[in-house]
This record gives sequence, structure tokens and C-alpha cells, in this order.
Amino acid sequence: MQSLLAEQPLIVSLMLGVLATGLIFGWLQTGKKQAAIAGVVVALLIPVAWIVAAKWETDREQIRRLVYEIADAVEKNDAERAVTVIDDPATKAQARIELARFKFSMANVNKIRSIDVIEGTIPKEADVDMSVKVDVTLKAGTTTNYRVLRRLLLRLQKVGDSWVVKEYRHMPIVGKADQYTTVPLNR
Repeated sequence: MQSLLAEQPLIVSLMLGVLATGLIFGWLQTGKKQAAIAGVVVALLIPVAWIVAAKWETDREQIRRLVYEIADAVEKNDAERAVTVIDDPATKAQARIELARFKFSMANVNKIRSIDVIEGTIPKEADVDMSVKVDVTLKAGTTTNYRVLRRLLLRLQKVGDSWVVKEYRHMPIVGKADQYTTVPLNR
């Protein structure tokens, strides 16, 4: 219910609208004031649903924002800002090494395929599956700009009120692992 209310205010508004219409129609058919009052109250809940959705940031919305912030840091070649969200020292070192090899002129999140918040984990964990597109130049002597499409898998963990990256893996969009694929996520 939490994600429905906070992430899908249009659906909630449509349900409230149908309920309000039904109650007002019931009042018109029966003449009972209680149905009219209930219909008006339910109709007034529609803007409340939009206000709640605008103010309430769910875990998936926090993760989505984090992903775009990381992409912005990578595009600006700010490796230190990009790795600040990585909590695991080995994973942070791996990311620093990989980011140091390239100069980025573009880093976009093409599509977030899924954000799965894993229920029952303490601390809370989530898996993100997305595709990214980057324009890169190797820092070691070449000036050729390459457009690279990759699939990126993230394992996140909630620490306090914020999410941090525990592990990541990038691989080709389709097909098997290539020479650039990182080690598999521990499952």
C-alpha cells in the first residue's frame, strides 16, 4: 500500500474518484445525506493523495535518485563523488581503478529495468538492474571516443536513512560476459 500511495497517485486518485462518484450517485438515488457527505470527503482526498505522493519519498525513489546522482558524478569525471556512495572498501577500490582509466563525456542511465527492495533483510537491501550508456575516451594516450552500452547490476544496503552500494557488476547488454565484465555479485 505504501508504494501504491507514494508512487502511483494517479491510480489512487482514479480509485477515489470512482468511489466518490459512486457515493454521490448513491445519494442521488436514495436522498441520504450521509452518502453525499462521504462522497465529498472522498473527493477531497484526491488532492491529499497527490500531496502525500509529492512529499513521501519511498525506498525505490531514493534509489532512483541515487542512481542518477552517480551517473551525474561519472559524467563530470568526479570519481571521488561517484565512489562516496560505495560502502565496501574492496568495491570502492575496484570502482576507483575502473573510473581512473577513462575520461567520460557522457554517462546516461538508459533504462532502470528493476529496483527490487528485498523484504525481510536486516539491514534493508535492494537490487537494481539497469542499462547505461557512456561516451568514453581511454586516458592512456588515445583520443578516440567510444560509445559503450552496458548492463549494470547494483546491490544496495540501507544505512541509516540513506542507501549505499555494497557491490556492482557491469556486463554487456546481451550475451555472455566479456573481458570488461566485473566479478559476479555474491548472492
